[in-house]
Amino acid sequence: MNASSANITVVLQYRDSLTKAVIKNVIVVVLGISINYINAGLIHTFCKHQLFYMNPRYVLFIHLVVNDMVQMTLTVILFVISYIIRQINVPICCILILFALSTTENTPLNLACMAVECYIAICVPLRHGQICTVNRTLMLIGSIWATSMFSALADLFITLATEPLDFFYSQVFCQTQTVFPNPIIIKKREITYAVFLVLVWITIFYTYFNILFTAQTASKDAKKARNTIILHGFQLLLCMTTYVAPQLSTVLLQWFPKNYTDSLFSVHLIVQVLPRAISPIIYGVRDNTFRKYLKRYLLCKMSPQ
Repeated sequence: MNASSANITVVLQYRDSLTKAVIKNVIVVVLGISINYINAGLIHTFCKHQLFYMNPRYVLFIHLVVNDMVQMTLTVILFVISYIIRQINVPICCILILFALSTTENTPLNLACMAVECYIAICVPLRHGQICTVNRTLMLIGSIWATSMFSALADLFITLATEPLDFFYSQVFCQTQTVFPNPIIIKKREITYAVFLVLVWITIFYTYFNILFTAQTASKDAKKARNTIILHGFQLLLCMTTYVAPQLSTVLLQWFPKNYTDSLFSVHLIVQVLPRAISPIIYGVRDNTFRKYLKRYLLCKMSPQ
């Protein structure tokens, strides 16, 4: 708690110059709009073709894209607010942080489900059509949201039970540590993240090695699925940086107190922006079928009617 309070104090104390603040906000907003524009193209392509929305694999993929869009939008909003308004009402901050926490927890769970779908398609191909249906996939996505929302709402209920009423009428610098300051919440979130990551990594390794064994004696599709699982693991590593961001901020505060805001900006780009940027590249451009329809959509949009 002391480290978190110190971080917030330093952020408020060391304010960027007007030029530097404008540059940072322009970079974040432009990156956010660009990433969301690409993701919007993916969603449009998905909705226009029955081939995609009747396939569980693409349904999971597009859920990941939508989740990234929500998280990217919230990230940009919170970043701009931190420079323009500085402090906002606690209830508004709570809503933004709750959705940010939920989408953050959704990502590794969605990656685990995509890895399992690849495993079933390659290692149990005869039962893939029975196990992986669109209805079951939608139920799975609902379970992912229910799990993450339950975890986030638990933070809210603990805060409602432990903080005085005046706290909810106050204004704060909008961070997770300021709206959910109770040590129990911090400990609960650390345990939740650890459980999520352990389960997801077990899933990633199990599916990868089973597909690896199949790929040694089987088809080109199995080898491609193996490479996809590796990319799942790489994206999961990037997602894990979100969970160590508070500790990293504390270290940066101790090492570079005078350049702390610049360090936080770099951490923000690595932790929040970079993982959202690689999803369209990994899953949208790499997939031959999706790339073909996406290219057709973009070419038709750019060519005169």
